[in-house]
This record gives sequence, C-alpha cells and structure tokens, in this order.
Amino acid sequence: MSVQTATLVFHPRRKPRLARLGDWMAEHRRLILGVQWAIVAFYAVLVVLPAFLPHPHPEARLFSGDFGASSFVDGEACAPDGTPLPPQEKAPYAPQWHERLVLLAQYLFWGVWWPFVILSIMFMGRVWCGVLCPEGALAEFASRHGKGYAIPKWLRWGGWPFAAFVLTTLYGQLVSVYEYPQAALLILGGSTVAAVAVGWLFGRGKRVWCRYLCPVSGVFALLARISPIHFRIDRAAWDSQPGRSAAVDCAPLLDVKHMTSAAQCHACGRCSGHRDAVELAARSPNAEILAAKTPRTAEAALLVFGMLGVAIGAFQWTVSPWFVALRQKAAEWLVEHELFGPLETDAPWWLLTHYPEANDVFTWLDGALILAYIGAVAAVLGGAVLLGLTFAARISRIDWRALSLSLIPLAGIGLFLGLSMMTATHLRAEGAPLGWLPIARGALLALGIAWSGWLGARLLFGRAANPRRAVLALPGLAVPLAAVGTAWTLVFYVW
Repeated sequence: MSVQTATLVFHPRRKPRLARLGDWMAEHRRLILGVQWAIVAFYAVLVVLPAFLPHPHPEARLFSGDFGASSFVDGEACAPDGTPLPPQEKAPYAPQWHERLVLLAQYLFWGVWWPFVILSIMFMGRVWCGVLCPEGALAEFASRHGKGYAIPKWLRWGGWPFAAFVLTTLYGQLVSVYEYPQAALLILGGSTVAAVAVGWLFGRGKRVWCRYLCPVSGVFALLARISPIHFRIDRAAWDSQPGRSAAVDCAPLLDVKHMTSAAQCHACGRCSGHRDAVELAARSPNAEILAAKTPRTAEAALLVFGMLGVAIGAFQWTVSPWFVALRQKAAEWLVEHELFGPLETDAPWWLLTHYPEANDVFTWLDGALILAYIGAVAAVLGGAVLLGLTFAARISRIDWRALSLSLIPLAGIGLFLGLSMMTATHLRAEGAPLGWLPIARGALLALGIAWSGWLGARLLFGRAANPRRAVLALPGLAVPLAAVGTAWTLVFYVW
C-alpha cells in the first residue's frame, strides 16, 4: 500500500492595493523625479512669465469669445472698415493673447492649484509635498549639490511655521497677491529662492526648508493628521528583520522607525517596503486625532490664531462692510485734522498695492487698516476659540492643546472655502452659473462644524476624568464652533 504525502505550499501574503501603490512609488523614483521637474517648469511659467506681461484690460475674460464683431482694433469691436461700432452694437472685449495668458495663470494658480492642494492634504496626506511640490524639489536638489553645513539651532526653532504663515499671509494681503502676478512672483518666487538658498547651505540631500521654514509646512502638518491614507510602520516587523539595513533616505529628516504621525511625512514613497515594515495603508481619518499625543504650543497656536484667526481675517476684509465703514471714518477724521500723509498713495508696489493702470492703489491708511482688521479678527476669533478650549480643558482636565486638534477639520474646510472664493470670482466673471454655490458652501461648513464637534466630544468622553466632567465641558467646545461658523456665515450669507 502506497502512502501519498501532501505537500503544503505557503505563498506570501498578497499586499493590499494601497501597499502595492506605495511600493510602486519606491520602485519608480526616477519617474516621480521627472514629474517633479515637469511641475517645476510649469510652476516657473505660471509664476514668472505673467509678471512681465501687461495687466489685462478690466473687461478681459479668459473664456469669453469675440462675438458679433467683424474685426477688432486695440481690443475694441469695429466694423470691417475699421469704424468703431456704436455702444449698443459692440461685442464683448476681445482679450489679446498675453491677457488670456495672465488670466489663465491667475485662474489655474489661485482658482485651482491652491484650493485643491488643501483638499489633497486632507485626503491623501502630504503627497503634494513629497511628489508634486516644485519648491521642495528645488530645495532638495540644491541640498544634494550644496555645502552640506550642519543645521543651526536657530533654524530648528518650533515657532517658525507659525511666524512664517502669519507674516506671509499679512504681506500677501498688503500687496494683493491673489490679483497681481508681480506680487505673486515676489512672494512665491522669493520663497522659492529662500528655499534653494537654505537647501544649498544646510543638510545633505534633505529638505531642511520644508521641515522647518516653509510658510505652509505647519498648516500641512496639521491637515495631514486627518488624512485617511498614511504610511504605516509595523514596529514588530521592523525589529524582527535580522541584521542591519541601509537607512531610509527620508527627505524631511524623520526617524521612520518611530514615526507615529502623518504630520511631517511627505508621503514620497521612498521608505515603502523597507524591512517589510513600511506600507501605504488606509485608516480612519479620526484615528490620529483621537490617539495623538499633546501637540506643541506652537502647533496649537498656528491652528487657533493662524488658520482660525489670521486666515479668516485675510479672506474676510475684502467683503466686510465693517472694514469699509472703518476706512471711511478714519479718512474723514484725517481730513478734518488735516493729516494727509496717511492718505498718500506713494508706497511702492512691493510694499503696498500700487497699480494705477488698474485703478487699484492702496494708501498708507489702507495698509494700516488691513493689518489692524486682520489682527482684530485673529484676536477676537482666536481668543474665543482659546477661551472655549481653556474652559473645556479645565473642566475635563485635558490639555487644551490636545482638544484643539479636534478643530482641524473645520480649519481645513475653512481654508478650502476661503481659497475657493478666488475660484468663484473667476467663474462668475466668465458667466458660469453658480446658483448651487451657497448650498455647497453651507454643506461644507456644516460638515466641518459637525466633524470637529464630534471629534471634540470623542476626545472629552475618551480622556476626561469622568463622564460628568465631559458633559460639563461640552459648552466650552461649542464656543469655537459657533465663533468660526458665525465668521464664515457673515462672509457667505450676510455681507
């Protein structure tokens, strides 16, 4: 009698689709570098070229056609013989090619690029930073071919992301960065030059600028905490691998083995599959907030006074009747007292908006009031948020900084809503139907408030000393939600 012996064959576990995508990123690093350099070229055209072209005519539109005119002379509709048509027979203004280019660059950059960068961080982590950001690519390239000096202690100061975000936002409002290519080149081009300079001096192939000094790095670090996609580290699998292995080439200088947060991870994919312990994976978007350690004070301050204060003030002042009334009263007072210096319009364009050809010139009074208004909004809104968080923290005996993380969804959605105001402005100028916009804005705002409120409640009931304290602390969390919700309601539905 023969006995047949069955042989069991064990096949390696097939990785999930996301994990295979992460491995693909690691294996196709050259392709990603090619994409980065293509974006660098596109970014350069988008930011540099329009700054050296004439400002578009006020009636110029990107998509409006040359309807109803036989010919155009200097952009004006004319009959075939060159005679200007009567006003009632004139067609829409026909933009020149350079005007269309400037409008296209403005629309793509502020109407599409930045709003959806914010969304991409919230949905996919900092893939923008690691795969697409032109500034990061240039900084890393400069660092690989630069001096390689040690990173000085002053550069590692944790308050730089907050300071850089606030200063850049304020300066951008003074020079009207959303409206004029010269201002965009000054701020964005200046930031890129600084990134390259820092990369050339410090680090050896690392993104020192991105980690410590980038004006939006702190914002992205906060938003990435709610991303449902991240690179997961399996510490047990890491430690189970025998022997030593080459260190991960982590551009933002992370200790990959001990990484527990998506905040600083650039999601570039270089570490995927390392020691069979790193893989791209899905998670609950709430997981990191509910399990996170208490953030640093600078991070919490950026969220409370930066994203929920300065940013809202910057989006708000241009549509605020309070700002108009304040400006009118201040101007009248200055005239009555014969103080005409603040009403002068002699400031250079790189300090205050100065474009006479577009009938857009800021006085020194305008500059001072813009700073005062944004500062006041930041103080009032940020103060209300901090007051509510402090109240809830004292009752629940939870650190207010930990509670502040629950407001990240509302802050992120607020940034998207504010930046998409530029999108709506461009679409409205082109005649696009926007009847759906108020409903969409209201739905997104409600989502942000509900999401942050739910996260805050989960933190209270999960960490408070007892359920009674958690219940008593709930009104404190309601204050930030009400304050921020009211601020956006004024912008979209009252003013």
